[in-house]
Amino acid sequence: MAVTVSPERDIVATPVQRALREGFYAGAIALGLFVLFIGLKTDQNISNELVLMQRWGLLAIVVIATAVGRFLYVAYGQPFMASQKITNVATGLLPDSVATRFFRLPYFIAALAVLVVLTVFAGSLDGLLGPGLAGYARFLRALAIIYVIASVIFYFRSFIHTHFSALGISALALYPILVVVVLTLYTGSMAGGFQGSLKWVDNFGIQILIYVMLAWGLNIVVGLAGLLDLGYVAFYALGAYAYALLATHFGLSFWILLPAAGAMAALWGVLLGFPVLRLRGDYLAIVTLAFGEIIRLVLINWRDVTNGSAGISGIPKVSFFGLMSFNVSDPNYIAKVLGIAQSGAYYKIFLYYLILGLCLLTAFVTIRLRRLPVGRAWEALREDEIACRSLGINTTTTKLTAFATGAMFGGFAGSFFAARQGFVSPESFVFLESAIILAIVVLGGMGSLVGIAVAAMVMIGGTEALRELDFLKQIFGPDFTPELYRMLLFGMAMVIVMLWKPRGFVGSREPTAFLKERRAVSSSFTKEGHG
Repeated sequence: MAVTVSPERDIVATPVQRALREGFYAGAIALGLFVLFIGLKTDQNISNELVLMQRWGLLAIVVIATAVGRFLYVAYGQPFMASQKITNVATGLLPDSVATRFFRLPYFIAALAVLVVLTVFAGSLDGLLGPGLAGYARFLRALAIIYVIASVIFYFRSFIHTHFSALGISALALYPILVVVVLTLYTGSMAGGFQGSLKWVDNFGIQILIYVMLAWGLNIVVGLAGLLDLGYVAFYALGAYAYALLATHFGLSFWILLPAAGAMAALWGVLLGFPVLRLRGDYLAIVTLAFGEIIRLVLINWRDVTNGSAGISGIPKVSFFGLMSFNVSDPNYIAKVLGIAQSGAYYKIFLYYLILGLCLLTAFVTIRLRRLPVGRAWEALREDEIACRSLGINTTTTKLTAFATGAMFGGFAGSFFAARQGFVSPESFVFLESAIILAIVVLGGMGSLVGIAVAAMVMIGGTEALRELDFLKQIFGPDFTPELYRMLLFGMAMVIVMLWKPRGFVGSREPTAFLKERRAVSSSFTKEGHG
């Protein structure tokens, strides 16, 4: 059986092991994309009200089918297609001689014209064509969407393959995902809007992803550079207040203020980095803790700007890339533009995919930076600062880049938090938030993106799930108050996990690059006085 050997880490993986890994990744991506499209559906009850229906079984079938399909393709499909010379082995894509017969410019222009015409007359298709032909027209529009986006992916296949392969995702895997997304949109699983309780989507999906992004940002400082930061919540607060103040006073768009908030937080990260260049360990932790408290006290006492403890309310919502609004009173409200039922759930759905995209951006930038010289300098600084200096690495700029990059992602998350809440106050940025984010990084495994994501799901999702302990009243009596035991159970669970996995869920301190390959060291070189 053929095996794959990684030159960097000397890891031997069989095709089945590689297929299992890629199948798991494909299933995880499908779960994140389709949890709202397929898992939830609206229906009308007897009172002609829209209610939310759960379809977790169908969601499980789609996720499992995606994972199994990816496994079969990698394990058996790719070797077969490579042996038949159907695809390019390097990219997994169709060669130009075959694919260009299907993706041609006249076909693309025709599909785009059909898409534009059917979109313009979407609201009057029933009156023009009748209910029967209107259904076929909508299906034709769905096919046109698939063909247009697939053509764009094909023409930019080199760019997509180069950037997605860094995340372990094949460009060819985008095609089945695209088909499922468009078909689920066509079936109208969200056409009627999600009237009803979206508590689980908001409290679990969006809330967990916010902490995932914050923890991945802190992971650059703590996990990669080895700098203990206890005041990371300060950058979170700076991003939130930057968006809140500029949006309410100057009416600027979220898409302008998002990079501005990240840049402002990065600037303050550099300002924090200068005083702590010579500090390490506990002393660094004390200074960063003081920085977080200083920012919180400034937000409380600078009332002319921040409104003190009363906070800032009426923060504008995020628009759909400036094209459509989520405010019902606006003329370009998304339901009016698309001709769909009015619902406040569209905003929650949009926020979910927005923070999901920001998390993927954070992961992508982190992975790319780890492979660059600056990322390897961070790891060298983490292992031994004195040895890092002896190698000629400028530790000053290395620390400053780590603080600035981590702070930037904290500012991004803060601006999203302000847009999502519509209200910010200093009480949202206390030291406990920094402790939770740091606990997520340590619990998941410093330096591990997957482990940190799992830890965020356990910690944030676990605390929210523990709020729903009302069923224990049936066991212990009506006087039982589950809220008093929620943090106790959570703390016990954290202690057990740290005793069981002291380096986190996915604890790994291996460097991203080796000189040549790992070799076994003889015991004669490891005796006392010899190494």
